[in-house]
Amino acid sequence: MAQKLGEALKTSIVVDNRTGAGGAIGTVEAARAEPDGYTLLFVASPFTTVAAASATAGYDPVRQFVPVAPIASGPLAFVVGNAVPAATMKEFLALARQRPGALNYGSAGPGSVNHLALELLKARTGTDIVHVPYKGIAPATLDLLAGQIQAMTASIPATLPYLAQNKLRVLAVTGKRRAPLLPDVPSWQEAGVQDADVVNYWGIVAPAGTAREIVGRLNAATQALLAQADVRERLEREGAELIPGPPERLGALIEADLNGWRKLIVDAKLVFE
Repeated sequence: MAQKLGEALKTSIVVDNRTGAGGAIGTVEAARAEPDGYTLLFVASPFTTVAAASATAGYDPVRQFVPVAPIASGPLAFVVGNAVPAATMKEFLALARQRPGALNYGSAGPGSVNHLALELLKARTGTDIVHVPYKGIAPATLDLLAGQIQAMTASIPATLPYLAQNKLRVLAVTGKRRAPLLPDVPSWQEAGVQDADVVNYWGIVAPAGTAREIVGRLNAATQALLAQADVRERLEREGAELIPGPPERLGALIEADLNGWRKLIVDAKLVFE
């Protein structure tokens, strides 16, 4: 998106990856930037999950940013290790109910979408599955393959190579409907997990106070890119479903996601260290 957007705007866009704290370090830096349209933040689900889970995240996704452009969204894959005696989501939930506290799930860390997605599953199904946080989803995946943990959620593109090698099983996707890259895999809703629609999303925001004219120009350029066949095909290969539209569409998505996770955290009485 950075390369294509730079070409469309006839300028150079420098990607500055600021890792750490689930993306909070880079997000705080972006919030402090001048609202002149020259500093943008590319966001995904941690933008809201980290803010919902941590009182010390250091930023407010709604008050400190203005939405610029929605780009795409897509569900996660719910995966289990091959040693888990469950071939379907219903069988996994039955196993979890038979053995409360015996199954473990991994995440990219407290407050990550992988963490909250499984807590949502537990809340909706009345199951007791133990959270094992990792410093990133890669080491969690390695432990899943080794049988140290039994379940997790992961991005669909990252899952496909392991699925092709029969190193894990995908029991469901976390959205309300099936994913194009996994047409034979049911959604959580199909598998009987009601009121549990978890999607990762991608979009662009800018520091609060950025002029409407600037936001409008950036949105128009982004929407034009999403209409290009090569951009559309690339995003679809990443398991993303395009969600073009005005800034307000991204703003509504961010607010709904933030409020939904905050409600889950309160209802489930989740405590984050």
